[in-house]
Amino acid sequence: MPTSTRSSSTSAPCRLEWRPSRWATGALILLAVLAPLCVLQSEMPRALAWPLAMLACAWGLRDALREWSQPARLFVFGPGLAGASLDGRPLASAVLCWRGPLAFLHWRDDAGQGGRLVWWPDNLPVAERRALKVNAAFIRPLRGHLLPRAGAGAGMAP
Repeated sequence: MPTSTRSSSTSAPCRLEWRPSRWATGALILLAVLAPLCVLQSEMPRALAWPLAMLACAWGLRDALREWSQPARLFVFGPGLAGASLDGRPLASAVLCWRGPLAFLHWRDDAGQGGRLVWWPDNLPVAERRALKVNAAFIRPLRGHLLPRAGAGAGMAP
């Protein structure tokens, strides 16, 4: 009877590269084109509508360019928060949320700096998405104010 090999108690760290999404940039460009049309269709006086429409278009295009020009980031984590790092800097806390096909990483480093990364379906291949979902069960939020509480200020009954 063959003997089975002993399984390892540790797993390899998961390495995910984040880069700007073409879908998100395209959506921002589409909004930049549609925003002036919405302003011009409003009942705002034309003397104010045209400058506001141009400002809305320029602002939207600036946001799209800013999104597209962000540098690539490397998120590494293992089974547990102790090994989580972003671009080689250790993270004090990390929270991973899924909203449909989008993955949101809210993080805070040891210096208190925080941020958010969003993986869209076009920049998170299926194999990496699966690895993230499997290993994400080990990412636990630390106490803090990374995410707003659901229903905060909504006046829900207990």
